[in-house]
Amino acid sequence: MSWKSTADHYSRMSIALHWLMVLLFVLIYAAIEFRGIFPKDSDGRNLMKDAHFMLGLTVFVLVWLRLLARTLGVAPKITPTPPAWQTALATLMHWALYLFMIAMPVLGYLILSNNGKSVFFYGFDLPPLTAKDVDFAKQIKEWHELGGTIGYWLIGLHALAGLAHHYLIKDNTLLRMLPRRG
Repeated sequence: MSWKSTADHYSRMSIALHWLMVLLFVLIYAAIEFRGIFPKDSDGRNLMKDAHFMLGLTVFVLVWLRLLARTLGVAPKITPTPPAWQTALATLMHWALYLFMIAMPVLGYLILSNNGKSVFFYGFDLPPLTAKDVDFAKQIKEWHELGGTIGYWLIGLHALAGLAHHYLIKDNTLLRMLPRRG
């Protein structure tokens, strides 16, 4: 699988990681939103929370591969070339999404650590990173929840921008991130 993007298309690795992250975000948000259908401390609710934690840490691992793939090669050119303000806004959006993909799993891990809990990660219990501090855990949880809300907006605006570029502006922005046909 190619790691290097070309002048007209993202690498297969970048494309695969991008769409895998989309799937992970759907599952992460679904797990935390649907946990409420189960009673507190039930197996179903705990499964949803464990899935949320595990998939969040998966994003944390994969974002570093995405950043590596981004540094290899060049970003494909957008045709026709967008105005400078759109390019600057897109760059800001991408870095905000990367920050989101790094900060949210770290905050989530810190919530559990400060509650004195380990994190289940694909068959392993990762130890707490800090000493127990329940009050600080509550504060971090507020930041994490705010970040989750911001994430809805970032992801939604990113998707909306891709669709607007494809259907309204009619440039190749979206096509650069779609798997090649044939």
